[in-house]
Amino acid sequence: MRGRKRAYKIAAASILAALAVLVLYLGSLFPTGRWGLAAVAGLMPAAAIISAGISAGALCWAGTTILAFFLVSDKLTVLLFGVLFGVYPLVKNIIERLRRPLVEWPLKLVFFNCVFSLIYLTMKTAVLASLPASLSVVWALYLVGNIVFLLYDYGFSRLISLYMARVGGMGRR
Repeated sequence: MRGRKRAYKIAAASILAALAVLVLYLGSLFPTGRWGLAAVAGLMPAAAIISAGISAGALCWAGTTILAFFLVSDKLTVLLFGVLFGVYPLVKNIIERLRRPLVEWPLKLVFFNCVFSLIYLTMKTAVLASLPASLSVVWALYLVGNIVFLLYDYGFSRLISLYMARVGGMGRR
């Protein structure tokens, strides 16, 4: 039985990783939607975590990031997934185990701001080119980024709840 459970985790992570790579590839075809499609691809590691556990989510994230690096031409989309949207379901899962919202929210914002700074400093020209001109002022970019991130986290939580109600936990039997 133990081998079956491990095989299920690997299969679930692999299928979801393939789907995430496909979504990231679409992000390279439609550069104006790269942020949104990277966020959609981030749903796959969350589905892996719910269906098969955190190790499956980590495998899905790592596999997607490595494959996308070689298969997707738009490296900003891969970077967005690899350091923000793909790893966030893992971070969110760990932070929300605290069950203390007054601690969770600041930790999530610290994570976002650190990662966003990394993305901004690494790919400054590409990031600014992918955003509206009104966000070229750095403080406005961070302000709007934090607001959008909080909305994203709320929506992400709602999608996770919906997924768990409909499909979730099938691999935990």
